[in-house]
Amino acid sequence: MSDTTAEGDVLPDSLRAGLKLVFVGTAAGDHSAAAGAYYAHPGNRFWSTLFRTGLTPRLFEPHEFRTLLDLGIGFTDVAKRAHGMDHEIAPSAFSVSGLQQKMAAFAPARIAFTSKRAAAVVLGRPTRDIPYGRQPPSDGPQVWVLPSTSGAASPFWSIEPWRRLSDEMRAKT
Repeated sequence: MSDTTAEGDVLPDSLRAGLKLVFVGTAAGDHSAAAGAYYAHPGNRFWSTLFRTGLTPRLFEPHEFRTLLDLGIGFTDVAKRAHGMDHEIAPSAFSVSGLQQKMAAFAPARIAFTSKRAAAVVLGRPTRDIPYGRQPPSDGPQVWVLPSTSGAASPFWSIEPWRRLSDEMRAKT
């Protein structure tokens, strides 16, 4: 299991082999960095969305993120050593190879990007060319791109891709 913060990392990875799903964010937001927990801003819909879509059996609090490993759910970010809003993260902060190495080592069934920016950086495509939902098959884990749950991304918010992910996961487990 990986649940440690490497020197300079803002938040620890919460990963282990064989997870059903790993959420991949761009970078920790400022509130999350201060709280030491993923999706910790009170206005972020992440935790309520997990519960509302059936991805979790109850409403979890951000500080409980490590307990989701027991449900087969893990967490990481593409930029581990930076924090702030997506548009504030310098391109040099991204470690695509680091994420790829982690996914190869832990081999989750699915990864779900929680922002188009993270997906664009890793997939090497412009955000405008990336639809929400399940991405075309490729080697490795199944890839999903989900609308950001951040309040700052409200104009783009839709719970439907999250529901489709949850429905597919329930159908295959």
